[in-house]
Amino acid sequence: MSKKVQATTIGIDLGTTYSCVAVCDKQRKATKDAGTLAGLNVLRLINEPTAAAIAYGLDNLADRNHPKQKSVFIFDLGGGTFDVSLLIIGKEGTIDVIAVGGDTHLGGEDFDKAMVNYCVQELKKKQKKDITGNAKAMGRLKVACEKAKRDLSSTTQTSIEIDSLYEGIDFSMKFTRAKFEELNSGFLEKCMEHVKNCLKDGNMSTNEVDDIVLVGGSTRIPKVQQMLREVFEWKPLCKSINADEAVAYGAAVLAANLSGNGNKVVKDLILRDVTPLYLGMSIDEGTMSFILPRNTPIPTTREKTYQTRYDNQQSISVEVYQGECNKVKDNIFLDEFESE
Repeated sequence: MSKKVQATTIGIDLGTTYSCVAVCDKQRKATKDAGTLAGLNVLRLINEPTAAAIAYGLDNLADRNHPKQKSVFIFDLGGGTFDVSLLIIGKEGTIDVIAVGGDTHLGGEDFDKAMVNYCVQELKKKQKKDITGNAKAMGRLKVACEKAKRDLSSTTQTSIEIDSLYEGIDFSMKFTRAKFEELNSGFLEKCMEHVKNCLKDGNMSTNEVDDIVLVGGSTRIPKVQQMLREVFEWKPLCKSINADEAVAYGAAVLAANLSGNGNKVVKDLILRDVTPLYLGMSIDEGTMSFILPRNTPIPTTREKTYQTRYDNQQSISVEVYQGECNKVKDNIFLDEFESE
């Protein structure tokens, strides 16, 4: 390279890259825009398990017996998404996110769909009727299956009964907890894989985790709790915070902290987050050059040297991507700029 190109810093606001439902840059921007359109002053976006960790931490920091630091694993299984986070909560009010993971397309709705599909097949078998093309019938069946799913968290068997479901035909069947667990075994195993991967990314063993905190309505499913206890060698699960309200509570606390409001504990809160995915740039006609690995503490600075393609090249075009695939076409495009 005969002409040296002046180094340029790639500035990406990594401190505001999380929200309750958004995991990629476009989703985060859409979430932030939605808040602005609603008349809200969007101070920061955080992910659900981090917000839950704030709620958990605030409830425990007042304890005089709180250790100097505590390793906490947040397991957040909601209706449509699944998130896990490994954090260290310090007695002085610091919350350090060590690793994050999960699946934005896994949650209670998947369990409902598995039940609905099973019922549809049973109806085909017994009544020779296919209701998949009838939106009203499918909607009624979904509501009934969701209620049965909730019932199975407190009983081992329940009934699904719908009058005149389709063409005057009544639908009735017994549904056991064992059948529910069988239908959703694949989803549940997937959840546990994400738990193990998060621990691996955080370089922490199960016996080093002090507390396992449950967040989200789907964590009430007995099989979820059983499998999670098995992963953590039968350590008791923490259910001290409201699974349905923890995220909103934690987000409100952080908003108070950023606004300078609240008591001393709230004002002293310090949250240090990590990048959820790899960040890099496109080189060699579409190859992803990774610069920041996922779970890198932020804010951060990294340097990497690249060569220009031609002698006396005056500028380079830098395309920034987020993702873990080797080809940028399979990752998420964030932005581009010219460096001279």
